[in-house]
Amino acid sequence: MSRQRAESRGSLGPDDEVMPYSDDETDDELAQSSDGEADELPPGAPHPPVEVRGSDVTWKVKANDRPYHHLPEFQKKVFLCFKKSKYSGNAIKTYKYNILTFIPLNLYEQFRRVANLYFLGLLILQIIPDITTLPWYTTLIPLVVVLGVTAIKDLVDDLARHRMDKEINNRKSEVLIDGRFQETKWRDIEVGDVVRLKKNDFIPADILLLSSSNPNSLCYVETAELDGETNLKFKMGLRVTDERLQEERQLAEFNALIECEEPNNRLDKFIGMMLWNRERYPLDLDNVLLRGCTVRNTEESHGVVIFAGADTKIMRNSGKTRFKRTKIDELMNYMVYTIFVLLLLVAAGLAIGHSFWYEEIGAKAWYLYDGKNDSTSYRGFLSFWGYIIVLNTMVPISLYVSVEVIRLGQSKFINWDLQMYCAEKDTPAKARTTTLNEQLGQIEYIFSDKTGTLTQNIMQFKKATIAGRCYGDPTTAEGVSLDRGRPVDWSWNRDADRKFEFMDHSLVANVRSSKDKDAMEFFKLLSLCHTVMVESKEGELVYQAASPDEGALVTAARNFGFVFLSRTQDTITIREMDQEATYEMLALLDFNSDRKRMSIILKFPDGRIRLYCKGADTVIYERLSPNSRHKDTTQNALDTFANETLRTLCLCYKDIRIDEYEAWSRRHKEAQVTMVDREGALDRVYEQIESNLMLIGATAIEDKLQDGVPETIAKLAKADIKIWVLTGDKKETAENIGFSCSLLTDDMSIHYGEDVNEKLRIRQATRRTDPATYQRGKKDSAQRFFTEPGKNALVITGGWLNEILYEKKKKRRRLRLRRLGKRPPPSSPQDGQPMNDWEKEMRQIDFVDMACECESVICCRVTPKQKANVVSLVKKYKKAVTLSIGDGANDVNMIKTADIGVGISGQEGMQAVMSSDYAFAQFRYLQRLLLVHGRWSYIRMCKFLRYFFFKNFAFTLVHFWYSFFSGYSSQVAYEDWFITLYNLCYSSLPVLLVGLLDQDVNDKLSLKFPKLYLAGQQGTLFNYRNFFVSLFHGIFVSLIIFFIPYGAFLQTMGQDGEAPSDYQSFAVVTATSLVFAVNLQISLDTSYWTFVNCFAVLGSIAIYFGIMFDIHSAGIHVIFPSVFTFTGVASNAMRQPYLWLTIILTVGISLLPVICIQFLHKSIWPSVGDRVQKNRKKYEMEIEEEEKKKAPTFQRGRRSRRSAYAFSHSRGYADLISSGRSIRRRPQPRSGPQDSIREVSHREAENI
Repeated sequence: MSRQRAESRGSLGPDDEVMPYSDDETDDELAQSSDGEADELPPGAPHPPVEVRGSDVTWKVKANDRPYHHLPEFQKKVFLCFKKSKYSGNAIKTYKYNILTFIPLNLYEQFRRVANLYFLGLLILQIIPDITTLPWYTTLIPLVVVLGVTAIKDLVDDLARHRMDKEINNRKSEVLIDGRFQETKWRDIEVGDVVRLKKNDFIPADILLLSSSNPNSLCYVETAELDGETNLKFKMGLRVTDERLQEERQLAEFNALIECEEPNNRLDKFIGMMLWNRERYPLDLDNVLLRGCTVRNTEESHGVVIFAGADTKIMRNSGKTRFKRTKIDELMNYMVYTIFVLLLLVAAGLAIGHSFWYEEIGAKAWYLYDGKNDSTSYRGFLSFWGYIIVLNTMVPISLYVSVEVIRLGQSKFINWDLQMYCAEKDTPAKARTTTLNEQLGQIEYIFSDKTGTLTQNIMQFKKATIAGRCYGDPTTAEGVSLDRGRPVDWSWNRDADRKFEFMDHSLVANVRSSKDKDAMEFFKLLSLCHTVMVESKEGELVYQAASPDEGALVTAARNFGFVFLSRTQDTITIREMDQEATYEMLALLDFNSDRKRMSIILKFPDGRIRLYCKGADTVIYERLSPNSRHKDTTQNALDTFANETLRTLCLCYKDIRIDEYEAWSRRHKEAQVTMVDREGALDRVYEQIESNLMLIGATAIEDKLQDGVPETIAKLAKADIKIWVLTGDKKETAENIGFSCSLLTDDMSIHYGEDVNEKLRIRQATRRTDPATYQRGKKDSAQRFFTEPGKNALVITGGWLNEILYEKKKKRRRLRLRRLGKRPPPSSPQDGQPMNDWEKEMRQIDFVDMACECESVICCRVTPKQKANVVSLVKKYKKAVTLSIGDGANDVNMIKTADIGVGISGQEGMQAVMSSDYAFAQFRYLQRLLLVHGRWSYIRMCKFLRYFFFKNFAFTLVHFWYSFFSGYSSQVAYEDWFITLYNLCYSSLPVLLVGLLDQDVNDKLSLKFPKLYLAGQQGTLFNYRNFFVSLFHGIFVSLIIFFIPYGAFLQTMGQDGEAPSDYQSFAVVTATSLVFAVNLQISLDTSYWTFVNCFAVLGSIAIYFGIMFDIHSAGIHVIFPSVFTFTGVASNAMRQPYLWLTIILTVGISLLPVICIQFLHKSIWPSVGDRVQKNRKKYEMEIEEEEKKKAPTFQRGRRSRRSAYAFSHSRGYADLISSGRSIRRRPQPRSGPQDSIREVSHREAENI
């Protein structure tokens, strides 16, 4: 096997299991380590515990005392002398406008766009009589249309935000006001209020838990909104508040002062102190209910609000809302600036030409005298501004509004796509923004969360090996293997979970017959060795587990006849095949991230003492007795399970003599009360008893991926999109999912934090000694980090990420700098710290370069802030278009940082969706969003922009050629009304429909050939080269449109003997030629013809003729003689066959080169899209045949690696069980109203 794993446990680096938060440390934490060298502890060394001192804290909350929080000492300055309380209200605000500010603020935002400001300036110029060459309405009408359409779109978007805010702020909670609980809207809740929560209520703010209806004020919360996990977490009130604050009267008299840390974004930590009745009580995160969580399995709970609204941890983690713009937007703006510069140069050249012409000819021709005695230079100055007005259509005002319309249409197509609709959750795809669609066709990097995004966070017991025999494949009761089986019928077991599926009937038969003692012991262990807690709801058992894996195992034992019924502080009761048995629990040795196992010591009814243990195979095999059987066969089974990417867990036992247990129990009690390194002492005592174990077998659990995840990842990889997984999960779990979804494969070399850090350190040292060797921008092979052939992958933890990027001690250094004055630079370049900011930046660049050399990158145990930092590093140093996808509040920062943010909507909550740009129900829809909608949007927008620039250049530059024959006098070549309506009516609809409907190949072929996506990543369809091609194409067409009619009009005689070579007839012929040329040109560029496209092209030409004949009629001239001056010109000119021949010749010559170039390009240099189009019929038939075969969706690969079992990320419920706090009942019954909210569903309980 080529892949080498570098173990981190023995290194001096960061702890891989710890979620780092050093970048958000509070000053309270840093105070103890700021003097001397206290903060220079070895990496990963434990820090001493921190106490909150009253002099250090400034956040003080007084219960049931609203005026206290408005005292002058808690005021902060907001503007000049205006102050307000530093405590936020509980209302949230995401909208931008209200009734009063909408018009002024929206106009201000729109006029920040340079093009709109430019046209406003033009409008002002057109009002000045000496300068104007066009009527003011030619600019005013398009400008009003543009501003109006954009304002309506902004209004619709903001009304949706208003509705969302209103829905959240108007949720109801019960708040203690004037001595009794009253229903209050969330927006009216303030810091210090006492709140009553009932089962299934959303938590409205960050609340200190005081008491609950459960024993010892336990409160179970679901954190799906925060992290996407559906397993329940427990919170617990202080003993003193639990005993004294149960009744409404007692809560009304509660007047404690809470001192705690300032609001911050740390979801894993809270430090505070409560002062009540002259006693101080320490507070930690276990006492706090966070906003965004949901109360579960707790009938009633009470708490006091300590952080509200914007101060809550969930809001602090949401990050700043960034204004997102697409690459095409930025490019388009630069091109508009380029056009503006060209306009200035052209206008200046023509103004100079007018000055020379007037000096040489105009001033000497008596018939050109205009009654003004202006100087030549002044006339040139006026001519310059006149040409700015005449040529203003080079800067297209309708471009922006057309782009907005196209984007709106593309967003609707995403919303309406039935293939992105999830029927199970009744959730359609939703484009929550309308400004980023074409960016979906340019994605290079995807950053994905794991839990709830790639996986369903649902564990399922799939297979087992017991005494060397494997179970789990479809098998009959007699042990005959089947290709296809049917699930086991659990009707014989009244306690079975009917949703549990198992295909091996032989294991059920063995257990039911009671002949296979090993199988009986196997399931007895699963039903006894755990920290699951149980309650009965409507006759159904509901399990509450600290991790979904443990819940799945206990549920499996339950279905096989070993039902966990109840537990007390020192007993466990189970039903073994209809026989109840109670075991005395002597000790519970809980899981932690170093032990990777848990054990329970039980006294059997017959007096025997036995230890049951379950854990990761790497730690269990080290502790097995030499006499243990089935080690090799179990090892082979573990490898087989690992090949299928199942999460494995070894089960074993040990019989203990009474004297041996008593001696060990004494040592255990001593370790429990030691004051120095208690955890280490307990681990050493545990190690003594967990030895010489006898192996029973192993379990295999499937962490169910969402449907279609491996196929989606494979397809996106073919489109050259790199996927990075950023998760808070443990390294083993994240790595295992990487193999499950084919991000990691067995032929990859996986590099861990130690290896990465060493490579970066060597590169840094080399750069210091030989700076010329490594220069940014050089791409030679010598600068590559991985020179060996083959694929590479990176698996790095949050602790190593801080170490590598020099983020680990950032705030410590800042605090020491503040206290000790200026900090000298590092004395030695080998001390592992950057010499300066440039070196730190180069280190970051090196890390990004190394990561981008890898096929896959997995960052685990990372904080929400680190997720955002990784995304911003790739954006900053790779200039790549990034997409982040997640489902929880811990993904919000990452979603906002990326160019595109996608939220997974459904059972995990709406926090990520509310911050996203696009939302849908399952990860697999991402391939359709990018490869179909994204690619089509990019192609359409590029085609639209190329054509739009072309048609405006072709239209405007006719004035330029005409100026050579009009004395550079700023006279226009067309009729005024044609100039006004050209972009609005005559040429807008066909190109708009191309921008909305065009597609080179259909959706199925887009998914079949992911390589079609590369054009968007490379930006080949719209760039400065394409822009200048459009410019020269427009110059060429304008030349043809002007000079062919000009030549045809020279010395021409009509059929009636009259010369049609007047200015007005010439203007009609050039305008008609232009309308035909641009509409036929868009026809040549249309790949996907529909009735609507055909109607738009023919309709635009028909509209042109209809309007032209109307405004050239005598009737309208009589009504408005000064506005409509081309009386009868159209009917006169269009009567002449000679002029029709001229129009046909002009249009033909302007289109012929384009037809030839397109033919040669597709014949000699065809693109991937051209080749797919050419063989479209063949490929469509292949797709139909593939669909008929209905191949299985996902085949697990063959891999020889160990699959890791995932216990909970935090500690289990062992402390609660051992102390009895979760078991004991109060002697007096509780009074108070009971809610009528529905019970938690059985399925939710099973997915805990």
